Parts: sequence; structure tokens; C-alpha cells
Amino acid sequence: MKKILGACIGSCVHVAGILNFLNLAAKAGYTTKFLGTAVKIDSLKKEIDSYEPDVVAISYRLSPGSSFPVFKELKNKIVLKKDNEIEFILGTTKPVAEVAKKLNIFSKIFTGDESRGEVENYLKCKKTKASTEIPPQNLIERINYNKPFPILRHHFGRPTLEETLDGIAAISLSKVVDIISIGPDQNTQEFFFHPKKMDRSQDGAGGVPLRSEKDFKSLLEAARRGNYPLLRCYSGTNDIIKLAGILLDNINNAWCAVPLCWYNELDNRSKRKLKEAIKENQSVMKWHAERNIPVEVNESHHWSLRYSPDSVAVAAAYLAAYNAKKMGVKFYVSQYMFNTPPETSPVMDLAKMLAKIELIEVLHDESFTTLRQTRSGLYSFPADYDEGKGQLASSTLLQMQLEPDIVQVVAYCEADHAAKPEDIVESCKIVRKVIKNYLEGFPDMKLDGRIKMRKKRLIKDAKLILEKISQLDVNHKYNDPLISPEIIAKAIKLGVLDAPHLQGVRAACGKIRSIFVDGACVNVDESGRIISEEERLNKIKVE
Repeated sequence: MKKILGACIGSCVHVAGILNFLNLAAKAGYTTKFLGTAVKIDSLKKEIDSYEPDVVAISYRLSPGSSFPVFKELKNKIVLKKDNEIEFILGTTKPVAEVAKKLNIFSKIFTGDESRGEVENYLKCKKTKASTEIPPQNLIERINYNKPFPILRHHFGRPTLEETLDGIAAISLSKVVDIISIGPDQNTQEFFFHPKKMDRSQDGAGGVPLRSEKDFKSLLEAARRGNYPLLRCYSGTNDIIKLAGILLDNINNAWCAVPLCWYNELDNRSKRKLKEAIKENQSVMKWHAERNIPVEVNESHHWSLRYSPDSVAVAAAYLAAYNAKKMGVKFYVSQYMFNTPPETSPVMDLAKMLAKIELIEVLHDESFTTLRQTRSGLYSFPADYDEGKGQLASSTLLQMQLEPDIVQVVAYCEADHAAKPEDIVESCKIVRKVIKNYLEGFPDMKLDGRIKMRKKRLIKDAKLILEKISQLDVNHKYNDPLISPEIIAKAIKLGVLDAPHLQGVRAACGKIRSIFVDGACVNVDESGRIISEEERLNKIKVE
């Protein structure tokens, strides 16, 4: 077994960091020994000669000025004489680290920014004599690599390709993001294969303009540094199977994100008709399933963004997962967008997400499993930066109740401007600290009686909606109405699935009404009277 000798040298008496490190090392299979605090260099030398460690872990957390003579003595009396025999590493503060780097003593310097997972991975690499290690470049392996810490994802796309490439490089070097989600401009999403149809005055609107496969490939090249983050990108709104091939070949798309019912005439993201769009979206799910690529169906929150009652959002969450499973998807990335609508209270938000989880994860079997992904709702962020940071932290803490595999970070500044690299790094550091604190032990909010009661109600209501959708197949024409594009489109047209913001949309009903009661989004009739889901559905005639 490899041996690690630890000591606080000079006048340093700060032991918490080095003891935590040695505890992790012991769990990783190392033999460890701690010499204590304020250890003199001569005493350290004698212990090294006696113990013959493979690694000497030094801790020094005092001022930068006082560190130089201590490190210089360490170098002259020990390091130079043990050349290539022993590895020396340091735990310290950032200012002292800058001093230590100049003396070229330590092969690794920890400054406290590292996650527990990063430290554990370092120990694992040293034990297997791997001096460098590129983190896994596939989603499932990356999640397992990071456990118990969830992997972090952030959306990024600036108005020019050059600025985006520089930003990806900077984010990668920061090592705080595991997945960079590329945000293309609308021209890319809608007309990548039809450049003549692009409105060039809209280049860069909403994201980065990508006009060729070479542009996509350059994104991946920019990310080949730092912690080598994975890349993923939206599926587009037209020619989405052709674009899926571009994404797989050029950025090794970490997973597919495609809606079930959106990005068409329903939301004017493309000219596709609703029924045809559902068919195409299903075919994209199947295309990725055949290649064993995880799939996310970003469906449920689209209904909540348009102020659907919570029951509709829960039903839509199940419907999306069910369709993915039926298309052959093995690993399903299930997104839980909190704070949407922003008037939702934390209690009702958690209840809604737990209702989704309970329904979706009933689908689990040997061929289908879900990866939980959480995020904060964009519209819940205030324009004030300090308040935005508070919103980011509090929302993340609530999300951790779901024990997510992936946390999509939304930068605190998004209410003011699209996040720049420095905004993303700062936001991810805030989130990482919240997660770190949570993993040290936190009360279980899921035991709250209000949450249990609301979750039970939502599950019951969602099942009524799903049953109503199945009943729309009056002639029993379809083997499975819940995956029939015709039936799903009919459910939207008749209002079984509906949202207030769909008023005036030809493919939808748009007659549903909702209000907030104690933080929950509920049904009301034309007069503003609260009605049950059962009453609402009974008014919809099955034709």
C-alpha cells in the first residue's frame, strides 16, 4: 500500500484541511501518518527518512510573506535531496500557492476550491500511477466519476463564434462545469440546412451563429482543456434528424434534448404542424435510442412556462418519459425545472417535482432508467445581482432534495444579460458550495405533511388527465393512444393538455385558466372559481 506522510510545517497549526485529506486517502486505500502542527523542517526530514512515504502532504495556511523562507528551507534540506523519490504536495490558500509555485517544489497544490470528488480522483490517479487523467467523455461514466457530487451543466452561446470559442476555453480551464450546453442562434436551429432562408439581421440572436460542420467541430476543440467538459446542443426546430447526425459527429453530443409537442406551430419556433412535429420528435428519440445515446424530452416545463396548472405539468412529465421509453430510450434525462412559474412556492414546487418523479420512475426496468436533472427557473431571477445570487443558492438547495445526477446552473445575471464566462464560473462556484454543504447532511424536506398531501393530489389528477387522453381514441384505432401523434395532438386541440398562454393558437385549445393558491397553480373556471381536475376534464367532450 502506498504511504502518505502529512504535516503542518513552520508555525502553521491549521489541521482541518490536511486531516480531511488524510481521511480521504485512508478510505482510498493509502497508509497515512500525521506528524501534527508546527513541525520543524529538520523533524520532518527525520520522519521522512524513517517512514519512507511515497507522498509527503504539507499544510501551510499562514501569510504569503512568512511562507517563502519555510518553503525554501523545505526545498534545500529535503526536496532537492529526495529528487524523484518522493512526491510533495501542498494544501494552502491561494496567495500562498502563488509563492509556492515559484519555488517549483510541489507536484500538486490544493487551495480549497476543489470538490471532494476532485480530491478523490487525484488520489485514485496516484494510486494507479496515472499522472494525468481526462475525465470520462460520456454522460453515464461522467456521472459515476463525480459521485456523490452531481455534475454541473451550464448553457452558453455568445453572439459571435469567436467570442463563444474563447468563452468555452475559459470555462473549461476553470474546471467548474462538466457539461457546456451550446446555445445556437435561431437561424442555426431553424435553417442550418437552408442558409438562404436565414434572416442575416438576426445572426447571433439568442445564441451563437453556427453555419457549418467546421463551426461545430471548433466548439469541441475549444473544450479540450481544463476538465474537458462534455458538450451538448439543442436538437433544432427543423431537419432535426439530419442535425442530430451533425451534433454526434462533430461535438460528440452528450445527450439529445428534444420536446414531444413543441418547436412547431404551437410556439412558432418553426412552421412544422403539430402532429407532424410530434412524429418527427419521436423519430429523433428513436434515432438516439438506436445509438444508445441518452435522451431528454424537455416537455413538462414548457407547459408550466405557459402557466398550465400543476396537474397538467405532472401529466406532461409522465407522457414525455413514457414516449421516450416506447421509442427505445435506455437512459432518460428527466429534467425538473423549479421556480416555474415563478409564483410557485418552494413547498408546492417540491411537491410537484416529487409527483413527477413518482410517476416517471414507475417506468424503470432493466431497459429504462432515468437520470435526474434539476435547474432553477429563468424567470424567477431578479435583475439585482445580489438577489439573483440568493435566488440561485436557495433554489439549488431545494433542488438537492431530489438527489440529482445533473444540476443545470442558471447564472445569477440572466435577468440582466446572457451569461458571460466569468458569470458562469462565479455562479457555478456558488452552486458547488451549496451542494457541498448539502452533502454534509441536511434535513429531509420531503417529510413535510403539506408536501405529501399536495404530491398525492397531483398524482391522482395527472392520472385522470392521462386516462382522458387515452379515452380520446374512441374507435380504439391505436394500440397505444399515449404515443399516438394523432391522439396527443387531439388532446391539445380539445384542451386536455392546455395552457392559458396558448389562447389564440390554432393547434391548441387555449381555454384553460389558472391562478395561484398558497403557491400552487390550480384550475379555475371562467368566473374565477377554483375547480377540481375532474370537473375540468368532465367538461371536455370526447368526440
